[in-house]
Amino acid sequence: MRFEGVEMTDSNQAPAYPMPRARACPFDPPPGLTELESVQRVRIWDGSMPWLVKGYDDSRRILSDPRVSNDVRREGYPHTSEPFKALRTKGVVTFDRMDSPEHERQRRMLTKDFMVKHIEQMRPKLQHYVDELMDAILAGPNPVDLVPALALPLPGLVICELLGVPFADTALFQRCVSRMLNTKLSPEVVMDASKELHDYLENLVRASETEPADGLIGRLVSNQMANGELTRTQIVDMSLLLLMAGYDTSSNMISLGILALLQNPDQLADLRESDDPALTANTVEELLRYLTVLHMGRRRLAMEDIELGGQTIRAGDGIIVLSDMANRDNTAFAGDPNELDIHRDARHNVAFGFGVHQCLGQPLARVELQIVYSTFAKRMPSTVKLAIPFEDVKFQFDAQIYGLDSLPVTW
Repeated sequence: MRFEGVEMTDSNQAPAYPMPRARACPFDPPPGLTELESVQRVRIWDGSMPWLVKGYDDSRRILSDPRVSNDVRREGYPHTSEPFKALRTKGVVTFDRMDSPEHERQRRMLTKDFMVKHIEQMRPKLQHYVDELMDAILAGPNPVDLVPALALPLPGLVICELLGVPFADTALFQRCVSRMLNTKLSPEVVMDASKELHDYLENLVRASETEPADGLIGRLVSNQMANGELTRTQIVDMSLLLLMAGYDTSSNMISLGILALLQNPDQLADLRESDDPALTANTVEELLRYLTVLHMGRRRLAMEDIELGGQTIRAGDGIIVLSDMANRDNTAFAGDPNELDIHRDARHNVAFGFGVHQCLGQPLARVELQIVYSTFAKRMPSTVKLAIPFEDVKFQFDAQIYGLDSLPVTW
């Protein structure tokens, strides 16, 4: 039984999740989601039936509810796939996948590194990185694929600057993170990639114990490890989290955001012709809202019964909060939320989550995206366009983080 792209199971009529996107509208969430109730059970890969929550207000309520757990080790947690379950339960469990007090304790140690004031001090360095990449693009072949030329190297440079690791090793980061976030690979392949990256970071931490390096890893070793607040393993796990969170998401937001602007040339022109930093900042917020690259939901587990949307979510039930649908909720965003509008007030989007587990690195991501979108708009010739038909663009439909395999442009 099917309706509007939603596959129904014969046993209990619960639709299967995740659902396929419409290839003709690849920026939009799967059309089948629009047919669902605001709070509804679905069936996922392992046969379990968590609740989907898709409204803006309901999503924020769940993400800030103390009766909801983000601990991936708890029985009943709705993992995205078999390999990701193996990664989270048999491999590394980073603090963002824990509950307080441990989540709060470890997160607090990183807060000052991501304060807006500190990130703003990094802006000239980030601008330098983007300018160098744009110099190479404009001096190089035409057309050019912006994924390897811009979207991949920039987050690598930024995360290396932050952590204090060699940029020459970004090929290793890219390979391991890509495998760790691929929902179609076997648990063994995912675990091997996790171990390779974990071993690499552990060697960096050990080296910092004898010769502290610049960057966050060196600071954690010199301060938190030296006074017993963190173990070597915890520093490695923190570094792994920051690497995964800051690399793939930023890379995909860069490529998808540029593609969305190319498909809306009037708005790209507005950004090109404006010197108002407020418009640049607003463009980032709107693209975060419109694209929502974390497209498989934020996963949680109810620890107590919760009444929501006329349903009772029982203790022990899994929950999947659909940030992509919440960010398209017409009760929360003015105008048509299914259209891109860089002049819309989208600052209250939930692309970075909400509540105590809201993304720690969002100030850095925002500055990085502000610089790259603005610089691309202003430095590329006004004739810039896709070098292939839009329908031939290869999207990463099956990855944990939504993005592009390539983005060829010409001018």
